[in-house]
Amino acid sequence: MIKAVGRKLRALHRDEQGADMVEYILIIAAIALPVLALVIWFWKDISKWAVGLWDSAKAQEGADPHDLD
Repeated sequence: MIKAVGRKLRALHRDEQGADMVEYILIIAAIALPVLALVIWFWKDISKWAVGLWDSAKAQEGADPHDLD
């Protein structure tokens, strides 16, 4: 029984199937966390920009597309 447990532990130690997933998660976190920090830091500026775009789109809603030149 002890030999079987030892074999299972060695097989588990050699198994690298989960290592790739951990690397992918770390890469995604390394990209996503700074982007999230920037969004939080500039939240008010982003909000003003988005509201401006929305208001601009609503103002042009009834406009003739050929008149925009």
